[in-house]
Amino acid sequence: MSNNGELVGEFFMNGDTACAEGAISAGCRFFAGYPITPATEIAERMSRRLPVVNGTYIQMEDEIASMCAILGASWAGVKAMTATSGPGFSLMMENLGLGVMLETPCVIVNIQRAGPSTGLPTLVGQQDMMQARWGSHGSYEIIALSPASPQQMFDLTIRAFNLSEKFRVPVLLMSDEVVGHMSEKVVIPEIGAEELVFRKLPKNSRDSYLPYQTDGTLIPPMAIAGEGYRFHVTGLTHDERGYPVMNARAQNRLVTRMVDKIRLNSESIIMLEDHLLDDAEIVVCAYGITARIAKFAVNLARQEGIKAGFMQLITVWPFPERHIRMLASRVKAFIVPEINRGQMVYEVERCVAGRAITLSVPHSGGDVHRPEVILSAIKECHARQ
Repeated sequence: MSNNGELVGEFFMNGDTACAEGAISAGCRFFAGYPITPATEIAERMSRRLPVVNGTYIQMEDEIASMCAILGASWAGVKAMTATSGPGFSLMMENLGLGVMLETPCVIVNIQRAGPSTGLPTLVGQQDMMQARWGSHGSYEIIALSPASPQQMFDLTIRAFNLSEKFRVPVLLMSDEVVGHMSEKVVIPEIGAEELVFRKLPKNSRDSYLPYQTDGTLIPPMAIAGEGYRFHVTGLTHDERGYPVMNARAQNRLVTRMVDKIRLNSESIIMLEDHLLDDAEIVVCAYGITARIAKFAVNLARQEGIKAGFMQLITVWPFPERHIRMLASRVKAFIVPEINRGQMVYEVERCVAGRAITLSVPHSGGDVHRPEVILSAIKECHARQ
């Protein structure tokens, strides 16, 4: 453990614990949440670790209040996070939209389980992927990352905080029960300040500060509430002062800027991992725990002489449209296994636009795909060529 209370070294820990340690290494000093399987271990870890690093842990009465609390903490200048699962994620959607409209950096972790409703609280699902993108109302963009291992849970939690601070937007970490509960070696390096991103602070005087005035970029500097700056922030359509303005011109100006700050920077946001893609004729595209099984199935296909390749969606939103379109111009098929009845496969199909076969390999949840099921899909596409 370093002098400031952050862990450094090699550890055997589960994904939920790695997420909590990644948050602390990223500078998170506020956590508000409500216990919910299979994300509770994140809250438990934060409740013990935050006091060690002079942070604050609060157990809220529900997930609605949890979102309110981390938005308020962020405006007070603290890096803030919450964690939840399916039903709790649904409750957070309204205030997720508030966070988008207020342009509030924070991180929301979803350790997905099988639904709908209460579903299978202790068993795996990947059924909130479209909700992550479209769950709140209105036109907005979101950033969502999907780890496939405890190590990625640690690494991507830091990346989630960096992206949230850079773009002034809530960032989602869309994990799943298996990754959250599996234990593996996690390497925790000493994180230097140069590896962390902090929101832009205003350089002008307190009297001239406008909460939503940009400085030549699409991202306005963000002052800390309580340091003498005048604030007015609202979920209503607003001008640079933060004051409500009820007309179409203000709506277009505000929403276009908030959408463009993500869309125009998507290439710097998107992360992918590929395996054997150079000569692949069939691409298996997956995320989360399913990515590990898909990669194994691709290796099995190669042993049988089938030119299969693999792509892990590390960033699921914004969706890597350009990358899929480029691959679609030269490969013959895409296979998308996921622990739902078909969600991200429709994004792949949209980008492929009929230039290749797109095959869904759905799973209702409760456990993971067998590699043989994905291999069978690969063989089916190979036979149809």
